[in-house]
Amino acid sequence: MNQTRAFLILAWLMVATLLWMEWGKEKSAPPVPPPSAVAPASSVPVASGVAATAAVPGAPSAATPAVPGGSTVSTAAANGAEPAVTVTTAVFKVTLRGGEISEADLLRYPVTSEPDSPPMRLLASDSSLYFVAQSGWVSQGNAAPTHESGFRYAGEQRDLVLAKDAKEIAVPFVWTGPNGVTITRTYTFRQGDYAIKVRDDVSNGSTVPWQGFVYRQLSRVPRELAHKGPFSPEQYSFQGAAWYSPADKYEKRKFDKFADDGKLDKQVTGGWIAMLQHHFFAAWIPGDKDAGEFSLEQLNAGAAPQYLIRDLGPGVNLAPGQKATTEARLWVGPKLVKAIEAQNVPGLDRAVDFSSYSIFATLANGLFWLLEKLHNLFGNWGWAIVGLVVLLKLALYPLSAAQYKSAAKMRKFQPRVAQLKERYGEDKQKFQMALMELYKKEKINPVGGCLPLLPQMIIFMTLYWMLAESVELRHAPWMLWIHDLTARDPFFVLPLMNIAIMWTTQKLTPMTGMDPAQAKMMQFMPLIFGVILAFLPAGLVLYQVANGGLGLLQQWVTTKRYAEAPATAGKDKDKD
Repeated sequence: MNQTRAFLILAWLMVATLLWMEWGKEKSAPPVPPPSAVAPASSVPVASGVAATAAVPGAPSAATPAVPGGSTVSTAAANGAEPAVTVTTAVFKVTLRGGEISEADLLRYPVTSEPDSPPMRLLASDSSLYFVAQSGWVSQGNAAPTHESGFRYAGEQRDLVLAKDAKEIAVPFVWTGPNGVTITRTYTFRQGDYAIKVRDDVSNGSTVPWQGFVYRQLSRVPRELAHKGPFSPEQYSFQGAAWYSPADKYEKRKFDKFADDGKLDKQVTGGWIAMLQHHFFAAWIPGDKDAGEFSLEQLNAGAAPQYLIRDLGPGVNLAPGQKATTEARLWVGPKLVKAIEAQNVPGLDRAVDFSSYSIFATLANGLFWLLEKLHNLFGNWGWAIVGLVVLLKLALYPLSAAQYKSAAKMRKFQPRVAQLKERYGEDKQKFQMALMELYKKEKINPVGGCLPLLPQMIIFMTLYWMLAESVELRHAPWMLWIHDLTARDPFFVLPLMNIAIMWTTQKLTPMTGMDPAQAKMMQFMPLIFGVILAFLPAGLVLYQVANGGLGLLQQWVTTKRYAEAPATAGKDKDKD
């Protein structure tokens, strides 16, 4: 099989995969909420029996009270929520409202690559972008603060900025119950860190025992995609809830599967819960010894569904005068591999969802590790991709050398093949037998070109997932006209270069034994493949151009070496 056929199969498989995924997405996509206010959700009952941790007194097995569902800022304010407190660090600007983080702007990530583009707003209280992180307490028969009301700001200024020379800033909120129970909540922001530490100190100043459960949840509506189409990377990035437990590891559920895939009531010690989207995510990370219960809810079923993932627990049971502390982290930011790994949370790196298929996810992690090392060397993601091509070419050299050597030998013996065609005319069976005899005699492997096909296909698809998901490459420039390697080439220069490379490669590739109609169709393959690449990320097209260019050079050298002098017709006295 020659290289042009390999391109044909690769293009067909890629288009078939993308179209199948597009069809599946259109078939089951949840309705996008209209730009109207999100209706407040009613209280959602939760299961009982949240286990206690070693750090706090155990909770009795009595039924756990209902946890408030998601709500908009306007609804929370109507219930007496705390006025906003804003905190600005080097990486984001966050709006706190007692038990709810209602807005988070990622200052280092503009919405577009334009110079005047505003920062990406990950958490938002707007109806069309609704995505909030909430936390509060519930208590059976006792007062407790929720994310909707209760916590009051204990500081002085409501517009806080973390100074560049400061390591962290603490933002305190306090709730004091009518019976003397006090809960002090402290949000701690560290310089350059996307993880917010949320600490609750509970003190029972009453004369009777107090029992309560902390809950943490993420609530959102599906966000309308900025880029649509069968070749849009954002179209295939996972959008939904994800969670991790030490027992069952990483699990996830798309928004449209919340109601169909059954109820989630999972008892977990440690782990984490998250809402994922293209390039960014938010996640609650409790203590690794904290016991809780993970659950999913679909609220406001109908035209504007709202989705929620919750961790309920741990519980505390305090005698008069006792104190307890519970602590968690809230990640609000991009899917930065190094920053996520620095959190030292098992399984959190799976939030970088390179693919739903394990083989692609594993390979993508390896390719990204190598690409990151090259980026550290070159300081540019585009040149890192070119360097990756060179390394992969070296690794696959034995396979590609066999491919090009086979193609060169077949090119050398094309005159003899043409003579066999003339001799046997329309008798294709005898022609194929004579052709196989020629291959055997001259030690030509007719399937030598197939050897590199499988790894090339796997690498190409893996690189597609990696470039589509890697936020490190988002809006990353290469040079000249390429300002965003994750967007398509604005002037289609790289796709045109690929067409030229494929056309030249095709001229060096023999069409031995190919049907004339098939050979004519193959002539259009460079154009067809170029059109496909025109809609793919520029980084992926750069990879293909560099890979094809090096392959063309290797094939030209091999052809000169093995097919300089064509076989003469005088040696073509093959027997019938």
